[in-house]
Amino acid sequence: MSITNTLSEGIVEYTKELKLPGICQNFKELSIDAGDNDISYEEFLNNLLEKEYELRLVNRKKRKIRVANFPYKKYLEDLQIEDLPVDARKRIKALKTLDFIKNGHNLILAGNPGTGKTHIAIGLGIKACFEDHSVLFTKRSHH
Repeated sequence: MSITNTLSEGIVEYTKELKLPGICQNFKELSIDAGDNDISYEEFLNNLLEKEYELRLVNRKKRKIRVANFPYKKYLEDLQIEDLPVDARKRIKALKTLDFIKNGHNLILAGNPGTGKTHIAIGLGIKACFEDHSVLFTKRSHH
């Protein structure tokens, strides 16, 4: 067994133990790239840490969406604006900014069945998760 293989196995074990999957997935490719392109140790380390950071960011967003308890995934981009009630059409652009969250305001969606309330709520919730807010989806039950 070569020294390189022993080092690689050690790196894999350390990254598993330290829970660094981004580094584990990328270190071989980035080390080859660094060797081929005369990349400094600092730049190599920066590139490796960047991959770990990016993976954690993606996983954090996925986790926030999972924990939010959405009944299904709906995105604001899929809304048929022309099918919304007039008052919703007027407000959707402002809602998409998520300023109501930044300003600490509540949002209550009310209206007849089939008017897009759940789609809007889920879409806004997913957008909020992507922007690193914590979300909990719930529907008020009718009594």
